[in-house]
Amino acid sequence: MRYFIIGIAVMLAACGSGKTNALLQHKKWKVYDVSVPPKDPYNLVQITQAKDLKNGYYSDVFYQFLDNDIFIATIAGQPDTGRYQLISNGRIISITSPNGSRNAEHLVEVVKLDEQSFDMKVKSGDYHFILHTRKQ
Repeated sequence: MRYFIIGIAVMLAACGSGKTNALLQHKKWKVYDVSVPPKDPYNLVQITQAKDLKNGYYSDVFYQFLDNDIFIATIAGQPDTGRYQLISNGRIISITSPNGSRNAEHLVEVVKLDEQSFDMKVKSGDYHFILHTRKQ
């Protein structure tokens, strides 16, 4: 009975990751806004950084999730490739270097994901931000 319950838990976890992967893959996600997570305490520096990131670094950024766990970030026309893995039942995306080394791992929290939009919580410097993306 114990193994049966563990098997069901593993299957349910795979279903969550599978749905997330199906929604993410083979789309080009463009960042259109950067905001402060709603539950973060008010911080003027963080708010200013969100605006600066939206108008600067993230003003021309696309993300793609492809077969074989390939991840491509295109920033100002320059592609950078890595690997991705869905963890925590598809709620967290682990992004690593092309060889899969976790020495430079970035964890991204899926905040919202559907066919047309993908909002993710990321850490930049000392603060968290929500990147709002749309399917292109």
